[in-house]
Amino acid sequence: VSEAAWDALLAGDEAATHFQRWVWLDALEKGGCAVPARGWHPHHLALFRGETLIAAAPAYVRDDSHGEFVFDFQWARAAERAGIRYYPKLVLAVPFTPAQGRRVLVAPGEDRAARTRDLLAFAVRAAEAEGLSGVHLLFATPDELAWAEAEGGAHRAGVQFHWRNPGYRGVDDFLARFASKRRNQLRREWRAPAEQGVEIQTRRGDALSVDDAAQVHTLYASTVDRFLWGRRYLTQAFFADVLGRFRQHLELVEARVGDRVIAGAFNVASATHLYGRYWGCIEARPFLHFNVCYYHSIAECIHRGVKVFEGGAGGDHKLARGFEPAVTGSAHWIFHPGLSRAIGEFVGREREAVLAELPALAEASGLCRPSAVGGERLE
Repeated sequence: VSEAAWDALLAGDEAATHFQRWVWLDALEKGGCAVPARGWHPHHLALFRGETLIAAAPAYVRDDSHGEFVFDFQWARAAERAGIRYYPKLVLAVPFTPAQGRRVLVAPGEDRAARTRDLLAFAVRAAEAEGLSGVHLLFATPDELAWAEAEGGAHRAGVQFHWRNPGYRGVDDFLARFASKRRNQLRREWRAPAEQGVEIQTRRGDALSVDDAAQVHTLYASTVDRFLWGRRYLTQAFFADVLGRFRQHLELVEARVGDRVIAGAFNVASATHLYGRYWGCIEARPFLHFNVCYYHSIAECIHRGVKVFEGGAGGDHKLARGFEPAVTGSAHWIFHPGLSRAIGEFVGREREAVLAELPALAEASGLCRPSAVGGERLE
């Protein structure tokens, strides 16, 4: 499928993200990331009317569950103990990308609900015919999840933490939503880089080049190598490719001491959304992570009018820094009847627990309700 034909499916779809673009997916394959040797067998789905592409979905046959971020390792272990084969399976997802967005791309003018259900039903039939254990639709949109449930998928819920801009006029408007004690804490953390002689700046678009790939990969590896469970999913070749072909959608936040980069964050951006992707640190400083990954980009979002900043998976420490709970979702078709029944019951109970926890998480954020303009505290 050509780049032009694939990307035409994204036109006018506000739920589609840059991660679904042809170049991003192509770079993951060409860069040696989402490839069979690493457990990702490209198995993309496409729906045609005659010669015209009218729907498509990035999809992969998986040998394991690493890099998906909708964690089903316990399901796989339970299946193994019961003598049930769990791999290979089919996932409709963007590899290594826990960002909610359109998963089934549908051409403008088509009936989105009908074409999505057509493609999901085909995915299930094809996976079953190929002897796979099931189909998993990851980080889908709410309407896709409803259509997936109509096609028999079990709806699973998760939680991330997103920063939202209700119309702030400046950083002071944002900080004014906190109680005095929390606001003073954030101001102290926000001032730390300047007091430490660290300068933070964002480079984007044409200010980036393939020459930045080595630095970006070094920062990325510095984080994943720090943890026993860390894995280098992405290669320097991938970063070089997207910095060459995709840089108009990228941002690089750099923390410098003099001419040395000591930390940084690699982000993907649109006119309305910022997606924090990868962070790395060469020389640690107090509060440097919060400033590089959150505070600096929050200020940039306010200045540029960006509506939503997604900081990635996990991290309830984001709650204390202005991020709010957001529900994510996935859908799962498991072909073994007994395993399907058990997983269906589990995700139902889990979803109830996730939704029940949301009020407490929202309260933990410390944010007071914004005014219509944004900023003033409402007691």
